[in-house]
Amino acid sequence: MKTALGFVCLVGAVLVVDDPDKAATSSPRVQFTTDLGDFIVELDTDRAPKTAANFLAYVDRRLYDRGAFHRTVTKDNQPHSAVKIEVIQAAADPKREKQFLTEIPLERTSKTKIKHLAGTISMARDGPDTAKDEFFICLSDQPELDFGGKRNLDGQGFAAFGRVVDGMETIRKIHQSKAKEQTLTPKVMILKARRLN
Repeated sequence: MKTALGFVCLVGAVLVVDDPDKAATSSPRVQFTTDLGDFIVELDTDRAPKTAANFLAYVDRRLYDRGAFHRTVTKDNQPHSAVKIEVIQAAADPKREKQFLTEIPLERTSKTKIKHLAGTISMARDGPDTAKDEFFICLSDQPELDFGGKRNLDGQGFAAFGRVVDGMETIRKIHQSKAKEQTLTPKVMILKARRLN
């Protein structure tokens, strides 16, 4: 395992939204196509701007194409962890590692207020400020991954930056796939990741 695991303020103006559905989807959305199906994530570029921008850069450069979900963490496969979590973890195409971006600063949930709830997408990391390409998705509410949580000894939590808005059935399929300990066997390949808006 390589790594452990929005709003505009206008002064003196009134913003009128004719279509509430359009307002709800104004944040960037990315569709992932995998071996086991599709899912869509919506990013919170207002509250986690650096993390979301980093993720979109990997998407726009197509670095997640031929990447994979390589890890599943279930209630049964973490016997040595006092704090149990349920997530799946993915990485960009390792053959293109020379094109990966530099590590990004950790946008802590104490500042962003984006909690690790079911469907939340967040960045995997080792120490603070070490996240690059790897991300994970929560299968259920995971408060121990927020700032002050006990899953990581440093207590800094992980940088949540969006949520799955469609395709949680695909996330569950990946989570329940065959694995040796926490390593998916085989990996679930990411065929492509593309912006929808």
